Amino acid sequence: MANGSCVKKRWLPLEANPDVMNQFLWGLGVRENELGCYDVYGLDEELLEMVPKPVLAVLFLYPLTPQSEQERIQQDTVTKDQIKGVYYMRQTVGNACGTVGLLHAIGNITSKINLLENSYLDKFYKSTANMDPMERAVYLENDREMEVAHRAAATAGETKASDDVYSHFICFTCVNGQLYELDGRRAGPISHGASSPSSLLQDAAKVIQGMITKNPNSMEFNVIAVSKRVEGA
Repeated sequence: MANGSCVKKRWLPLEANPDVMNQFLWGLGVRENELGCYDVYGLDEELLEMVPKPVLAVLFLYPLTPQSEQERIQQDTVTKDQIKGVYYMRQTVGNACGTVGLLHAIGNITSKINLLENSYLDKFYKSTANMDPMERAVYLENDREMEVAHRAAATAGETKASDDVYSHFICFTCVNGQLYELDGRRAGPISHGASSPSSLLQDAAKVIQGMITKNPNSMEFNVIAVSKRVEGA
């Protein structure tokens, strides 16, 4: 993520690479045989059908532009009711959007997966369960263990790590029948209307397609699905 007004510390950016993200998550307590990240190669129905199911969350990397930033500021209104039931945290560390996106993805599906007991993520979510979004951000900012793990993942990608980036990760997930966009730079979760676990990928794809349409000259987009691994698949 590029510089933000509330950013103090800066990390190296996480590459939009499912292999890197998988090793990162598996090392933090996600069971390798239970959950994985997968490339989404296109947003038409045929390509969406190729994504392993069930999809539990969707990560989207997009370029930051003056237009996208202006829209974010205009839309950045939220009520407390929108936050209820959604695991959400603010982002105060520069370039940590990939890690925050993954924390949003896993944090909203902890009831659907079995994190390794006493693993980093198991302890992280238990420790932050009753915190507000900014308290969670401060907890992450001061967490040396996660900073080290993030750096290892950020330098494991195929591209040379640099902190001079102008793209940003957000997460889409379904909670209580609503599709939520989770962006740590916003005041809170953004609802995009009704959704369901079975239609999450298609519903997120529609929102993502709308964002891509506003930047027709850019190729800096990546969509990654976080899917539960079905035994025998």
